[in-house]
Amino acid sequence: MSACVYAIANTDAKAVRIATRLKASGFTPTDISVLAPDRGSLRDLAIDNSTKAPEGAATGVSAGALLGGALGWLAGIGSLAVPGVGPFLAAGPIMAALSGAAIGGAVGGLAGALIGLGIPEFEAKQYESKLRTGNILLAVHIDDTEEAVLVRQIMEEEQAEDISTGTEAVTTGS
Repeated sequence: MSACVYAIANTDAKAVRIATRLKASGFTPTDISVLAPDRGSLRDLAIDNSTKAPEGAATGVSAGALLGGALGWLAGIGSLAVPGVGPFLAAGPIMAALSGAAIGGAVGGLAGALIGLGIPEFEAKQYESKLRTGNILLAVHIDDTEEAVLVRQIMEEEQAEDISTGTEAVTTGS
């Protein structure tokens, strides 16, 4: 059975640092998922994966735009609408899962979709609440206990919140 480590980053900069450290530790773009409220500027960057985040940062681009540009290397980055919640930027395997039936049906909203991904109900409701207030959800596919320890260590060192480990729902096409 597959497993995943989940956490909340309360700033775009933390989410970028965590994802960058995970990539440097050997996790692939298909192992890392990010779900963040789409604050307008992110949508354009999700469409154009060739965005140059460092140049944008140097010219004063907002932190929200930096998140989209800096995470452009993740698999399947794009924007999706969650009925009753609003627009989100999603990247990685979570994008395929959330753009499927869980969101399309709008049953249970975002928490219902997160539960469908394998996140326990209590955590899914916490994550939905935090996402509604602008936080970013990170999820990392892990194959073994060593990877879980490494991911949790990176998330703790970068001061992520609500770190948990759970099963991972199997998604088609991933």
